[in-house]
Amino acid sequence: MPHKFILGQAVEYSAPPRLYAPRGIYVVTAKLPERDGEFEYHIKHISELQERIARESELHEARR
Repeated sequence: MPHKFILGQAVEYSAPPRLYAPRGIYVVTAKLPERDGEFEYHIKHISELQERIARESELHEARR
């Protein structure tokens, strides 16, 4: 099964409990291999300098 999201796609991120993450739109910056049966991605929020790693189940397509 292929990755659900593509590079440059705008997504919303639902961070795991007890992990702070700004609300709003993130951009997919890299697709990572499958880990524990689920794809992962590098994502970046405009207000942060660093990128985050997110599981596919934590992301959904941004509403426009």
